[in-house]
Amino acid sequence: MLPPAATSPAVRKSMQGNKSKDTKPELIVRKLLRQAGYPGYRLQWKKAPGRPDIAYPGRRIAIFVNGCFWHRCPKCKLPIPKTNPEYWTEKFDRNVERDRRKAAELEEEGWKVLTIWECELKDAGKRKDIEYALIRLVDEQG
Repeated sequence: MLPPAATSPAVRKSMQGNKSKDTKPELIVRKLLRQAGYPGYRLQWKKAPGRPDIAYPGRRIAIFVNGCFWHRCPKCKLPIPKTNPEYWTEKFDRNVERDRRKAAELEEEGWKVLTIWECELKDAGKRKDIEYALIRLVDEQG
């Protein structure tokens, strides 16, 4: 299904500005990992099922950093856009199913999978919790 035409030049420009990698939340997580002393990760590593945003191949750790809008954060419960809701509902359903499938494939191959939501990185307390979770995960697998 093709995406709908933009309703205005401003909408078109906004949508074109969306990135699939090196997003602000990803950069924050990578910074947390480096500060904790865990460099050496791979970005969008093609050899892992689902091509995780951040991967530690030797430790079999995959980290997905999901944007709340595109991946439908269960905590944020963002509304479906009012323009062309049928398209967006189908699009988001595909995204959620793809995310579930990627994580399942990785886990079947023995990977530990961690999903970090964009909204969790905005809260300083949550960010500290994420930092501790990352350290524990990497230490357990190391």
